[in-house]
Amino acid sequence: MKAKSDSRTPIQLREHYEVEKELANKLRQSHKEERRFLYGAVYNELFRRVTHHPMLTRKIDDNENYAIVTAQIRLLKRFLRPDCTFLELGAGDCRLSFEVAKRVRNVYAVDVSSEITKHSSYPKNFSLILSDGCHVPLPDHSVDIVYSNQLIEHLHPEDALEQTQSVYRVLTDGGIYICITPNSLSGPHDVSRDFDSIATGFHLKEYMNSELDRLFRSVGFSKIRNCVGIKGRFIVTSLRPAIWCEAVLRRVPKVLAKRLAGCFPIRSVLGIRLLAQKTEFLGVSSSKVSFSRG
Repeated sequence: MKAKSDSRTPIQLREHYEVEKELANKLRQSHKEERRFLYGAVYNELFRRVTHHPMLTRKIDDNENYAIVTAQIRLLKRFLRPDCTFLELGAGDCRLSFEVAKRVRNVYAVDVSSEITKHSSYPKNFSLILSDGCHVPLPDHSVDIVYSNQLIEHLHPEDALEQTQSVYRVLTDGGIYICITPNSLSGPHDVSRDFDSIATGFHLKEYMNSELDRLFRSVGFSKIRNCVGIKGRFIVTSLRPAIWCEAVLRRVPKVLAKRLAGCFPIRSVLGIRLLAQKTEFLGVSSSKVSFSRG
């Protein structure tokens, strides 16, 4: 069954699926050095071949785009300050970064593709940076907030650790990484959801909260919380309930686990909106950005 927000025809969905699966297999079968150039190439090719891709058509649907950006600002606004530097990974059409630029000192948008941003005009405090999909090409300790929404699942599993290390490096002491990604227990969540039982498109790996908690701690993040959202309102809470819930669902049949994971209120608990804070050496934080703000 296709996503409710996707108005494309079955033929268009099949075309998107076939092209994305073909290109995703190139990534899955590639060597690490090949992927330095391949990420940008496959996404540019996808956008050229699938002209009805939602990330392209959304640029001309102002109402839908406004709703998407507004929902993300509701989450971010408690952390944004006029003197902070914000970085968005996988910025896409950059509309969120443009909106954030109204609220902060500097904004960097990092992406592997220029196809969906090449016609945009930029705010004065905004910079678009093309990357290889793993590294964040900015100086150490230069960013207060790093934000990624629906990105880490698009990385080859071998590259996720390297990107997270890069995020940790560029963050200031006390800065935060806000990572949003679908929970694998209710997946697949890419275009293959209409055709396969597992992700075979550009979601090269879908995660659980527990997996990302281990990944983030392995690179140095020591304070990790969950941001639970209900009807557009968000509260920052412990990650333990989500990890406990995942442990229970992993013990039941997969079909039942997927059904339960998609039901309220379980889906609110499992939804991955992780807030990982970087602390100074010996665990002393400068608290430039606080989980309790707002």
